[in-house]
Amino acid sequence: MASIRRRTLLLVLGLLGVALGAISFLGYRDARHEIQELFDARLAQQARLLAGMIPGGMAAAARAALQDALDAGVVGSAAQDEGGGEGDEERPLGHEYEGKLGFVVYDDQGRGLLQSAAAPLGALDALLALRAADGTTAGAASTLLDAGDRLAGYHTVKMADGDWRLFLLRDARDGQWILVGERADVRGELVGRITLRSLLPDLVGLPLLALLVWLAIGWGLRPLGRIAEQLKARGPHDLSALVLRDVPQELEPLVAALDRLLLQVTALLERERRFLAYAAHELRTPLAVLRIHAQNAQQAPDPADREAALRQLETGIERATRVVAQLLTLARLEPAASRPCMQRTDLLALARGELAELTPLALEHGQDLALEADERADHHLLGDAGSLGILLQNLVSNAVRHTPPDGCIRVLLDASPATLVLRVQDSGAGVPPALREKVFERFFRAGGGEGAGLGLSIVARIVELHGGTIALDDGPLGGLELRVELPRDGARASSA
Repeated sequence: MASIRRRTLLLVLGLLGVALGAISFLGYRDARHEIQELFDARLAQQARLLAGMIPGGMAAAARAALQDALDAGVVGSAAQDEGGGEGDEERPLGHEYEGKLGFVVYDDQGRGLLQSAAAPLGALDALLALRAADGTTAGAASTLLDAGDRLAGYHTVKMADGDWRLFLLRDARDGQWILVGERADVRGELVGRITLRSLLPDLVGLPLLALLVWLAIGWGLRPLGRIAEQLKARGPHDLSALVLRDVPQELEPLVAALDRLLLQVTALLERERRFLAYAAHELRTPLAVLRIHAQNAQQAPDPADREAALRQLETGIERATRVVAQLLTLARLEPAASRPCMQRTDLLALARGELAELTPLALEHGQDLALEADERADHHLLGDAGSLGILLQNLVSNAVRHTPPDGCIRVLLDASPATLVLRVQDSGAGVPPALREKVFERFFRAGGGEGAGLGLSIVARIVELHGGTIALDDGPLGGLELRVELPRDGARASSA
């Protein structure tokens, strides 16, 4: 993709060019219209002036003298166009436009009485033919008198030397017709010059404007360049937030997004380092014990000792497997990990399934495991079934480990309109009140249990993800009661 500066420059200059083009076109059209109106008014004024200055009863000698003076105009103009030579000061003054302007005075029969040097002599015949062709006059009128006053006014006719704009005036007092005309290119040249002079500053200033816009855009993008330079100068281990002064308002979301991304990457790396630390911490002892059991099995002098060492080895492998599973579960439930998949879940049916899997473990320890819930109540909530299953497994297995043989474990499920309350009670030794807040910390073990100290940490994280609460209290069975309250709608879970 092209650079922002180049793309913005092309966009600005393109829009500016379109705007100038539209303005120039509208100005050209308005100027052309106004010039046409001005020139038409001048033609009418000249015709009326000629009608007043050339009376119908003008003497033949005076008319001939006036005609000679008019004829001399084209000679002087032609000589001046040729240029150079001696005696230029003796030639009559003229102008190049004299050959494009003219007038003719006709009588009612269409006979020319007086005309300028460059008069459009064929214009009257073309005008009469045009009017006869479009039905304005009855038949091919041969005289002005036959055509009537309908010919008076403005007309545009094609001549051999180009289009002419004509104005025909009827002088009823003297019985004359005044035809004044000028070539259309006179007006076109004037409009072209006006347009060129108005566009010339824009055309000359456009490159300068492009340079200024280029510099202005570069100055505006300088804060973005500073951000890029600061990121390039950073080392691979520097994930601290960006420190920038005078950040433009448009770049504040970008800087905030970068800082948020850096924090997320930092949290992700910290989570990975913590997981590795947890794994190294918890697996060091089980692996050492497994090595000792394996060595004992190899060095056992008789089959009975070897069998005992192998059983201890199997027990150690099961414990290490449980530790690894809990570590992986804890990593999946980290705050930086993905959110659980919340869906409508029947907590009662989920509890039945989990307790059915854990019943053999309780029977192995000689314990009584029971589930108590109102079958008629609604036990549905918005939650992640997999995480809630892990929660039940950890609570019940923790109770099994801390309850003596022939003990009792009860799982109770209460339903209310807004929440579901899960209680796990056991007849074990319980936890002293001073340690009940610490049992949710990672790797904390109350007593000499075989666990890794992660079970209740996992439970606490699952409850947090579901927007619930968890508490420990003395249970009615003589041991501990762990109470979990979960909202039905997941509203608090979405904000957790």
